Formats: sequence, C-alpha cells, structure tokens
Amino acid sequence: MNKKIVKTAAALGSAGMMGSVGMLHAFAADAQADAGMAGGIGAMFTTLGIPLLLLVFLYFIMIRPQQKQEKETREMQKNLQIGDEVVTIGGIVGIVLRVEEATGTVVLETGSDRLKIRLKQDAIRENITAAEQLAAEKAEKEKKKQNPVILGKPKDE
Repeated sequence: MNKKIVKTAAALGSAGMMGSVGMLHAFAADAQADAGMAGGIGAMFTTLGIPLLLLVFLYFIMIRPQQKQEKETREMQKNLQIGDEVVTIGGIVGIVLRVEEATGTVVLETGSDRLKIRLKQDAIRENITAAEQLAAEKAEKEKKKQNPVILGKPKDE
C-alpha cells in the first residue's frame, strides 16, 4: 500500500497537482512504516526515552539542589537564637532580640539608634553568626590536618 502512495505522490508531483506539503506527508508516512518494521523498541526509546532522560537530568541539576537549599534555610530559621546577627530578604542587617515561636516572628535591633523591627521568621535569609562559626570550625579542622600532633619522643640520630 505504501508503494502505491509513493507512486501516486510521485505521479501527482510530476504533474504539478500535488504541493510540496503533500510530498512530505507521503514521504513521512513511508519512513514511518519502515521504522515500524525495523523495530518498534528503538522508535519507542527515542520518543519516550530521551524526554524522560531530560527530566531526570533537570531534576538532579535544578530541582534537587533547590529543595536542599530551601530545607537548610528552614532549619536555619527554626534555630535562630537571641544575639544572632542576621540578614533579611530585604537586606536589613540586625541582631535578634526576641524569637516568638507562637506567632513565628522575630524582633531585630538594627543600627546604632537601636531601631527595633518585628519580622516573620520566613523573612530571614542568612544567619551571619552561624556562618562565621561554621567557617571558623572548618578553618580549625583544616589547620589540624596540616599540623598533625606527633606523640612520643623524637628519634635520636
């Protein structure tokens, strides 16, 4: 049947009765029939497998790291303590004076004029105090790795 379509399309095309779109459609139908005979598994992989691989790739490159960052931010917001220096989403830097668990708010003191601001905990973007402590711990671990402690007496030559 496909050979009849191709012959008919070629005859009509040479007569000028069929446009280029009709020729392409006939060619695509013939190619699709050949692909179906050659193996449906390969065609199914290309039509379903490549988009699925793309979705998996996007999940591991974009979605998963973002979820991890959001989880860390929520943990930081839950663990705020009085005296922590924080930065809000709007860029305000202040020191935590009070954490109200019931309402989910934080009272910050900013500047030398002791201005107090009450914000939602969700508005806190970064805890500077905790970040500095983490950096100090990393530096201390790195220093210990570079200078190992040697126990015992030195050997005489």
